[in-house]
Amino acid sequence: MKTIFKGLCAVLLSGTCVVPVGAQVPASVLAPASATPERIILNLTSDTAHEMAVTWRTAPGLLGQVEYAVATAGPDFVKTPMRMAATTENARVVTEEDPQFHAAYHSAILKDLKPDTVYAYRVGDGTRWSEWFQFRTAAAEAKPFRFLYLGDMQNQVLSEASRTLRMAFRSAGDVAFTIHAGDLINRHNSDREWGEWFDAGGFLYAQTPQMPTPGNHEYGKDGAARAGSSVTGQWRHQFTLPENGPTGVPEATETHWYTDYQGLRLISIDSPQLDRNDEARAQTIAWLDALLADNPNRWTVIFLHFPLFSSDPDRDNPKVRSALKPLIDKYKVDLVLQGHDHGYARGAIGAAGPTADGAGATYVVSVAGPKMYDVAELAWARKTAARAQAYQIIEVENDHLRYRAYTATGEPLDEMTLNKPQ
Repeated sequence: MKTIFKGLCAVLLSGTCVVPVGAQVPASVLAPASATPERIILNLTSDTAHEMAVTWRTAPGLLGQVEYAVATAGPDFVKTPMRMAATTENARVVTEEDPQFHAAYHSAILKDLKPDTVYAYRVGDGTRWSEWFQFRTAAAEAKPFRFLYLGDMQNQVLSEASRTLRMAFRSAGDVAFTIHAGDLINRHNSDREWGEWFDAGGFLYAQTPQMPTPGNHEYGKDGAARAGSSVTGQWRHQFTLPENGPTGVPEATETHWYTDYQGLRLISIDSPQLDRNDEARAQTIAWLDALLADNPNRWTVIFLHFPLFSSDPDRDNPKVRSALKPLIDKYKVDLVLQGHDHGYARGAIGAAGPTADGAGATYVVSVAGPKMYDVAELAWARKTAARAQAYQIIEVENDHLRYRAYTATGEPLDEMTLNKPQ
């Protein structure tokens, strides 16, 4: 229906005043989930060469289906696609805007896929379908690739943080996946903010797997994993992440996880749980110890929200550092990618303290959104920057890993290379 402007209102031709022109839409106004598939997102599973997870939502009461096929140069793939039913949960999610919000959340894991192969897929209910998207499965062996790392988007996600993510994809549109180091949004149960996060990525999320770890803002203010927290509500409805974390920490399902990708072991640590739960901390340490001890990959990257070494002079996370750093040093983890501090810092730290690049794990703090904190003079950091929205492109090859950071305008910010000769 067309819209005209009358006075201070945007008016439908029916005569209804929708919202004052130029005004912010009130927080109480919530767009319901639509019959058309929305918030479509890919996630990696623990078998990246043979599987891919896809998640989306619709209005309640609708079932979900996925059609997929090996992509072809022409349109012939649409003639005989495979079809599978999604798992559908008609859920009431307690949101900040509407405590009775309902939607149908659909998820499916496509299995028995061919390694290193482009697939086309679409999602729907059998009548209403999305457009066709494409993704590539991982190779079954070590092979060069690159991925994106983003710190907190969190605030003004659509209006201001989106430019960082979009510039990252403009710079490296062929990345295998993107990791998000927590605080994707600001208010854990705001469906409006989650909507902004999905709008910021749009079709990019449906073609490139997004791999998040939770921050403190994905939990309620009390830090508990409880009903209403997005980690037990929207987080698990909106993402389909590997369920291979520590078995004794059920509240961290799909928050502690790992996957292997073409010679890289990628590990998500749920740092809010690690920081606030003594029992979960002990079990997480045991899980991570075993995971690092039995690691067939040449490269290892851990990412989490709370930094082991802060860029802000008034912040510190001693519980997280004491839990993780001995294992990072023992098993020679290559990169530790972090968020939370809303600044930029990068340096190498070994068992004895700050060291040269490659002589200890490289620790990075970065922020993608517009909220900024002070950055201290840091003995451990070889590069710092304040008030810089940034994204990072990380290239992984057999004997070297190249790390490059850029500002939201695409200007080079930092660079280093780690080498592991044969």
